[in-house]
Amino acid sequence: MDVSASGHAAALWAGLHVFLLLVLSLLVVRGRQKHKVALGDGGVPELAQAVRAFGNASEYVPTGLGVLAVLAVVGAPAIAIHGVGLVLFAGRLIHAVGLSRSGGASVPRAIGMICTWLAYVFGGVILLFYAIP
Repeated sequence: MDVSASGHAAALWAGLHVFLLLVLSLLVVRGRQKHKVALGDGGVPELAQAVRAFGNASEYVPTGLGVLAVLAVVGAPAIAIHGVGLVLFAGRLIHAVGLSRSGGASVPRAIGMICTWLAYVFGGVILLFYAIP
């Protein structure tokens, strides 16, 4: 196992998730400026959706990044880290797009959550595999 390759793989997905969070944050700031809202969503549906898209990503991404970091530390294969990172990133991106287009239930939001949960399950199983001596 090449721990260096594992670390590079985790770094790639961590960096992409950081930029996803940054973009979602900028969309909230832009919406607040546009609607002259200092705090919260001001009752503006478009802004509420942007706030929730950022909030939802902020709730799920840290655990996913923790999984990726620990996978790298234990020397999991880079391909496994890429698999978890890709599915998590795709899920968070699809969910954010779905939420930004509709405040209600939508196919992209459902797909995004399923991908996120799959990344969690896949990552969790691999972590448990490495935890058993």
